[in-house]
Amino acid sequence: MMTERLEGKWIDLFAEVFARCKVATGDACAILSESQSRALNVQLAELALHRLGARVFHVVVPTPRQSAPVPIRSTGASAALQGLAPALSALAGSVFVADCTVEGLMHAAELPQILKGGARVLYISNEHPDVLERLAPSSADEQQVRAGMRRMREAKTMKVTSPAGTRLEIRIEGARVGGVWGYTEKPGTLSHWPGGLCLCFPTAGSVNGTLVLAPGDLNLTFKRYVESPVRLTIEADYVTRIDGESLDAELMREYFAAWGDREAYAVSHVGWGMNSRARWDALVMYDRRDVNGTEQRAFAGNFLYSTGANEVAGRYTLGHFDLPFRHCTVKLDERTIVEDGRLQNAFA
Repeated sequence: MMTERLEGKWIDLFAEVFARCKVATGDACAILSESQSRALNVQLAELALHRLGARVFHVVVPTPRQSAPVPIRSTGASAALQGLAPALSALAGSVFVADCTVEGLMHAAELPQILKGGARVLYISNEHPDVLERLAPSSADEQQVRAGMRRMREAKTMKVTSPAGTRLEIRIEGARVGGVWGYTEKPGTLSHWPGGLCLCFPTAGSVNGTLVLAPGDLNLTFKRYVESPVRLTIEADYVTRIDGESLDAELMREYFAAWGDREAYAVSHVGWGMNSRARWDALVMYDRRDVNGTEQRAFAGNFLYSTGANEVAGRYTLGHFDLPFRHCTVKLDERTIVEDGRLQNAFA
């Protein structure tokens, strides 16, 4: 485990990222955390906002009791606020919210109310600052992700293939397209740091084919590299078969089944990583408690397939897998976006 200590360089780093979010002197800025939040990041957020001259206050809530049959990791759907009206009013009335919850507010039920008030929300992923330091965002990240989002909005289909046997067809016409680059300047919006990801939430019945996890691909719900092939059959959005005799396959079968919820097997979102500084192999360098896996979602050229909640398709569940694939080829209509795991120069 890395040392949990305040470092001056990290205060500087947080201040630089918050400045990209247009935090200015006198702005009312909230830091949202829970009792299980990473205390170091909460402290860094406070000191950085103070350095920028903001008027800082904390909203701290107890981490709620577990309600799921299995551990939940990296869902982007924090349940910490529990609809608490006074806390929501304070957050919605802020100019800027540094979200230091464990799971993040991205898919939280309370997020629309907070954004409606005009707050800019930045989810600081539950990573050690050493990870955040390597992945400080830039304006170039924003330009590239925005270009990727334009390509995705223009396309009707996404096709994904790999040497391992992936053959996936996705209808993305009508999908909700999103992207994150590590900061947000616009009132009423949310981003997360680290960033560098372009994705969409397909409409119901849009995904069919075979998805093959090969050695070196990642299962980020388990914070684990896949060591043996796992073949997923996907029919009308749902994983209907999980083939493989390995521990990797058995873990996935058991975790899916533990929810007792068909919607846990359905597609949530699909997309690709665009961050050239993010590394697929960095997971081996950290203890699991030091990372949240956001870097591995964003590394350039990965194909990201996620299962679970998808509001566009009218599906809701806490079951969730984030699965970044290496060595895939991703095409939007006939335009190649990723070839054999290498992001193409298709975003001019």
